[in-house]
Amino acid sequence: MTETTTETLEIVRLGARGDGMAEDGTPVAFALPGERVTIRREGGRGHLQTVERTSPDRITPFCPYFGTCGGCAVQHLAAGPYAAWKHGQLVQALSQARLEVQPEAMIDARGEGRRRLTLHVRAGEGGARVGLMAARSHDLVAIDHCPITVPMLHRAPEIAGALSAPLGHGRKPLDVAFTATEAGLDVDIRGHGPIAEGVRAVLVRLAAELDLARLSLHGEVLVERRAPAVTSAGLRLVPPAGGFLQATEAGEAVLAGAVVAALDRKTKRVVDLFSGAGPFTLAMAQTRDVHAVEGEAAALASLDRAVRAVPGLRRVTTERRDLFRRPLLPLELEAYDAVVFDPPRAGAGAQAVRIAESKVPLVIGVACDVGTFSRDAAALVAGGYTLEQVTPIDQFAYSGHVEVVGVFRRPRPARRRL
Repeated sequence: MTETTTETLEIVRLGARGDGMAEDGTPVAFALPGERVTIRREGGRGHLQTVERTSPDRITPFCPYFGTCGGCAVQHLAAGPYAAWKHGQLVQALSQARLEVQPEAMIDARGEGRRRLTLHVRAGEGGARVGLMAARSHDLVAIDHCPITVPMLHRAPEIAGALSAPLGHGRKPLDVAFTATEAGLDVDIRGHGPIAEGVRAVLVRLAAELDLARLSLHGEVLVERRAPAVTSAGLRLVPPAGGFLQATEAGEAVLAGAVVAALDRKTKRVVDLFSGAGPFTLAMAQTRDVHAVEGEAAALASLDRAVRAVPGLRRVTTERRDLFRRPLLPLELEAYDAVVFDPPRAGAGAQAVRIAESKVPLVIGVACDVGTFSRDAAALVAGGYTLEQVTPIDQFAYSGHVEVVGVFRRPRPARRRL
């Protein structure tokens, strides 16, 4: 049994996840630097009991679920210190990787709110309980709506509850992923095995009653009443059912804009690694030839449909390839004037090493984790690239996540004088 004690601590800084960190290294959720707090210690963590001395940076959270829901970490922190904290995370990660570059000012890309939300459905007394998970816990926090999402997603808990009914009201734990699109809600249900035809028919009927654009089960489309399109780089893109999409519309626009802005006049052909459904490909293809490489066939199919629907784009080719197991080799990369890579949170891994071994003059790295970005950046710098610019982008509001765009160049060899 874990021993529980009560004590008073001084908070000296914010940790990477938004916890207040005491002088002895104890993390205390919802505490701020400069505060003197009373905690209940359980194992290595401190649970906030009272704030005896309050930081001037503390503000009132706007969400009624803040402090119980595990989604947001720092709604209680004022805007200026919040931006400095996120910027500082990138500075620290770069320093730890021994990369001597000062990041640009952080860009706010929260826009109108998150357009994606995954809710959890669990069986409860009298029916299904719908909500989000508590921080570091399997406990479900039932919610009415999530205030940091776009208004279209505010009815998501009601919809998740209705869809769970023919599936047993959450007797099997369900995850229901929502995406707000221009045609309405795109919903993918996960956690349930194969369903009978009768259940399928009921779900299709519910999709009509709830006016969903598309409903899928583990990425298998049950019904598509309207194509759930989003605008990407000014073009129409229909993401695959259950597929990846940037969290906010503004975030995608800022990231794509930063990638395009980094291309120079000498860039004619670009390879887009970990392309997903191709938001960066579409943005670059308006002025350059692009080869998109991605491991998910459904994502490439979505990109192909988008390209075929738009006349006037430059040449776009696609390749399905697992870049973790089969990274593009230096000779393959050197067919291009620039490399763009946007891997999952785990980073580019072996692909970053292969890029570092190549002679491609321009590399643009996009990441959603400052630690793995810095690791991949260090590999490129060790291979002879110069990290010219690093820009942090705040797409995941009130969380510890920071998006990053880095621009790397390989110095061109000096011309020999005759």
